Amino acid sequence: MLTLYSYPELFGVADNNGYGLKVYAFLKLAGVPFVHEHVFDASAAPRGQLPYVVDDGETIGDSETIIAHATAKYRLGIDAALSPEQRRTNHFVTRMLDDLYWVMSYSRWKDDRFYPAFRDGFIAQHPQIDADGFEKAKAYNAQRYHYQGIGRYTPDQAYARGLADLQVLAEIVPANGFVHGERPTSVDAGIYGFIANIFFFPIPTPLKAFVDAQRNLVAHCARIHAAVTGA
Repeated sequence: MLTLYSYPELFGVADNNGYGLKVYAFLKLAGVPFVHEHVFDASAAPRGQLPYVVDDGETIGDSETIIAHATAKYRLGIDAALSPEQRRTNHFVTRMLDDLYWVMSYSRWKDDRFYPAFRDGFIAQHPQIDADGFEKAKAYNAQRYHYQGIGRYTPDQAYARGLADLQVLAEIVPANGFVHGERPTSVDAGIYGFIANIFFFPIPTPLKAFVDAQRNLVAHCARIHAAVTGA
C-alpha cells in the first residue's frame, strides 16, 4: 500500500500546500489506493521537502517524481491518450505552477496584511501548533523567500507575477470538462492543487480576488474537488 505524507489539511482542502494537494488529487483521480498521513515536520522527507510517498518500502520525494513513479508502477492510463502537444502544455503549466507557488506562499507568510488571518486560521484547526512555532516558521520562510528572490519584491510586484500566472490558467481552463477534454488528466490535478489552495482559503488576497472572479477556474476547481472528496 502506498502512503502519502504531506502537510495538514486546512479550510476544507486535504493539504494546505499546492504540491501535496496535487499528488493527493492525482492519486484519487487515477484510482490508486493509498493511505494519507499528515505531518508538520518535513525533516524526515527526501531533501527535507513534502510531499513524499513510501511505496513497498521505497521512499520517493518531489511531486512530479511521485506521479511518474505511480504512473509507471501501477500502469496508470490517466495521461495515456495525450498528444505530444498536450504533453508540452502540461510541462509548461507544471513549471508555471512552480512560479505561482512562491507567490501563494508569500501571500500567507510574508505579507503582513494577510499573515495574521492565515496564522489564526491554521492554529484554530491545528492547536498543537502555537504562535511561537508559527513565528519561527515565518522567519524560516522569510529566509527562503529572500534567497529564492520573491522576498525581495514589493507586494505589488510579487502579486503581479502570480496574477500573470493565474491569467494564463484562466485562458486555458475550459468552462466545462477538463483541460484536455471530458476526462481529467494529471494537469487538472496540478491546477487543482494550487487553485483550491487559493479559492477555499477565506483570506482576501489579490490572488483569491482574481480566482473568485473567474467562473471557469472556480467551476474547474469544484469539479476536481467533488471528484477527489466525493463532496
